[in-house]
This record gives sequence, C-alpha cells and structure tokens, in this order.
Amino acid sequence: MNLDQRVALVTGGAQRLGRAIALALADAGAYIALHYHRSEAAAQSTLAELAARGVEACALTGDLTQVAEAERVVDAAVSRWGHLDLLVCSAGIWERTPLETVTEAQWDALYALNVRSAFFLARRATPHLRRTHGAIVAISDVGILTTWKHYTPYLSSKAALAMLMQNLARELAPEVRVNTVAPGPVLLPDDWDAQQHAKAARSTLLQRVGRAEDVAEAVLYLARADYVTGVMLPVDGGQRLK
Repeated sequence: MNLDQRVALVTGGAQRLGRAIALALADAGAYIALHYHRSEAAAQSTLAELAARGVEACALTGDLTQVAEAERVVDAAVSRWGHLDLLVCSAGIWERTPLETVTEAQWDALYALNVRSAFFLARRATPHLRRTHGAIVAISDVGILTTWKHYTPYLSSKAALAMLMQNLARELAPEVRVNTVAPGPVLLPDDWDAQQHAKAARSTLLQRVGRAEDVAEAVLYLARADYVTGVMLPVDGGQRLK
C-alpha cells in the first residue's frame, strides 16, 4: 500500500509508541486520525507537530472500552476524509499484577482495552477497509512468546489480541490485510532506574533497549507490504531467544 494521502486511524496516538507510529505514517504521506482518551495535552502537542510538518490530521477522543465510543471514533475518522485505509490498534494498558493481588476490575480493564476494543474497532472499520483494500496493524507484546512473572493478565490479553488479529486476517481476506507487531523492551517505564534499564538491555541478544521508532518502522512495513497478512512481527532485539 502506498501511504500517500491514505487515511490512518491510530489509537492511543498521542504519546509513546502511538505518537511515534502516527509521526512515521505522516512522514510516509498518510493523513492521521489521532485517537486519545485522557491525554489531551499530549494529543494537542502531537497534533501541532503534525501540522508543523504540513500533515492533514485531526484528534479524536473516546474511551475505547465503551463499544459505542470505539465505533464513534471510527465513524469520525471516516467522516473527516470520506474513507479509511489503515487502522492501527496501539492503545493499551501495561500493568504489573502479581497473582495474589489481581482484582476482577484489573482483569476486566486489561481485556476491555487490550482485546475487546480492537475487535469492535476492526469490525466497525471493516466495510471501509474492504472498499479501499486497506490494512489493520495491532501492537501486541513479545512477552506472549515467553513468560513473565507478575504479568499473567496483561500477557494473556496481549496473546488474545494476537490471536484475534490472526483470525481477522482469515475473516477479512482477501480485501483487508491484518498483522501484528510484538515489541520487546522499547520505551521503558519512566520510573525505571538505571539498574532496570541495564537489565532490560541484557535481556536482548543485541544488548540494548529499542526505540519507539523501531516499532513505528515495523508498522510502516506491515502497512505497505501488500503480500503479507496474518503474521506477528517481533521487534525485540532477539529477546525471545534468550
């Protein structure tokens, strides 16, 4: 897919990975529908940066855990430009949840945003993506290929997301391609200290932490790769092999 003047809806696009993905798609020529929930200041900052680059963009707010709001976000993106070519599901929750402390509310919140929202976004976007022979890219986590102590609900939700995308690849073929990116240690939490950063770097074969731009480049590849569907692309510096 040539991304020039294509419309891309990026969920969670205001900051961190979502922001990097939105900027990379914009640099490739796409128009950007930038979704955010609570990060209004970050969304406006990213929107200003897109405008400074001469990119057509709009910001759309919504709580994606509410199906009606997720559908409204898709509708608003389509209404803005009249079509939709790419859906990037990057909104998500990353949360440490030791087994004995997990609450029903935590479990439900992780699944509502990390999995359920992607399904209803994709379903709402499907008629538009079929017409444009578009694509869907979701952001999972390379941790689903290994195991992490204290992250069982999170990783199970991201594994469910990856399976959802594989099944959608079958459901939506041949008109719509559906793929997943699985980042490793990239954009570590702001409150991690130097020791935690060093440990994360040592956990990879490349002995370093990745950049948000590494994930964005993978999304760009999968958006453009017209003969690739149903894959999960690890961007982890080889962490899954350690």
